[in-house]
Amino acid sequence: MMKTIVAVGDSLTAGYGVDEGAAYPALLEEKLRTDEYNYNVVNAGVSGETSSGTLSRMEWILTLEPDIVVLETGANDGLRGIDTEVAEKNISEILQLLKDKDVVVVLAGMKMVWNMGPAYVAQFNRIYPKLAKEFDVVYMPFFLEGVATRGNLNQGDGIHPNAQGYQIIAENIYPYVVQAIKKKN
Repeated sequence: MMKTIVAVGDSLTAGYGVDEGAAYPALLEEKLRTDEYNYNVVNAGVSGETSSGTLSRMEWILTLEPDIVVLETGANDGLRGIDTEVAEKNISEILQLLKDKDVVVVLAGMKMVWNMGPAYVAQFNRIYPKLAKEFDVVYMPFFLEGVATRGNLNQGDGIHPNAQGYQIIAENIYPYVVQAIKKKN
């Protein structure tokens, strides 16, 4: 029986600027099937979305009946300088909704760019490890590990991964997703 993983997030999940097949959800599905895991990976990424937008979409996301959700949200909150307490509250509410529905979560951590100032960056960067511990989710410390700030792995804007960058993200996230599958079973 085919099971469902929903990749929830912003443009980093949606695959802004690359073909849908080059974004990490498609690559993840391919890798899972190669290793004989029967999972569809639904790309539910929306470019420009903040954690508030993600929270407002949760009812719809739950209609997809996910077994697992890979949650990547909050980067746009940070880039817009939205109060970190707002992002933390939204992500906390999302995690609670998923927990209530017995959905296993892979929380993809984000780190904020330094030009937001050291105090803001420190507050922002604390959100993910704190919530991962609080909700006992599978935690990937940094979604863009090995890709952020590397020009050859990003598009011209320096923010969005290119196809090569997404290959690395898919490789990096894979063991966390396998951990989530084991947790679900």
